[in-house]
Amino acid sequence: MKEDEIYMKTVGFVVSHKNNEKRRALLPKDMMQIEHIGACYIEEGYGHVLGIDDSEYAKMGAKIVSREEALKQDIIVDVKLGDADYLELIDDNKILFGWAHAVQNLDFTTSVLKHHHTVVAWEELYEYGRYLLWRNREIAGEAAILQAYQYCGKMPYETKVAVIGNGQTAKGAIRFLNGLGADVEVYPHKHEELFKKNMYNYDVIVNCVLWDTSRKDRLIYRSDLKKMKKGTMIIDVSCDPNLEIETSKATTIDNPVYVVDNVIHYAVDNTPAMYPHTVTNILSQKITPLIDPLITGEWDEMMSAAMVIEDGTIIDERITEFRSNRGLI
Repeated sequence: MKEDEIYMKTVGFVVSHKNNEKRRALLPKDMMQIEHIGACYIEEGYGHVLGIDDSEYAKMGAKIVSREEALKQDIIVDVKLGDADYLELIDDNKILFGWAHAVQNLDFTTSVLKHHHTVVAWEELYEYGRYLLWRNREIAGEAAILQAYQYCGKMPYETKVAVIGNGQTAKGAIRFLNGLGADVEVYPHKHEELFKKNMYNYDVIVNCVLWDTSRKDRLIYRSDLKKMKKGTMIIDVSCDPNLEIETSKATTIDNPVYVVDNVIHYAVDNTPAMYPHTVTNILSQKITPLIDPLITGEWDEMMSAAMVIEDGTIIDERITEFRSNRGLI
């Protein structure tokens, strides 16, 4: 953030309208850390889904306001920012703070650019090289396994499973798969070709890879599905439509699976939302210390590095490249 932009801003905390999204960015127990609490405007009912009354936020000094009023603030905090349904309704030149996935999320990014917003993306928050919200990624893998197997028709201990990727999401998935007795084989990036050779041998394929958005090839093509065993399940935790798995498209917690060529696809893109108490506690502990810097404009290196779009100008060149590949530039 530029020095001449250091001045007090207000922050609106809004409820995400994404299907079954119950995670929140802020808990009353952590709000004592916020020096400029009077600059925080919280949407009515913000914590109701977690059993938290508005009065608990008000006691800490925050203002409880309508959704319309929360969206008028200089900064908008939205857990699932990339799925926001209000971008065409708010004033220009906002700072948007949440999980944006601005590289892959073409509609979101188009609206942000048009209205000259700034995006500080949670997925880009790294503290000394480690992802700040790493536990959410682990829970994404854990939660996906627990829900997806309800639609698999087999217990985990009856299945041979390939896990693609070896990051935090994969770690969570592998932990639960091993604990439930599955026969697990892990394929990190460097073993991608080996996976392609072996993919037809598995009952379940779990995709946790962080795909390079500049790539135009795929890991699994639709033609590959015909060679898989009937009833194979793909658990796409990464859920990158139009990228590594040709037949993958985002599903919801309420309607999590669909079938293509006898292969079951599970592609819920907000699996941690099924455990909102656990995840909200994690988010609040990590996000709360960032609220005062947002208000004052005194951003540290981590927050500055997470700014992917500034005043409608693309900072993260991956966004430009991906949009160019999709014919939008």
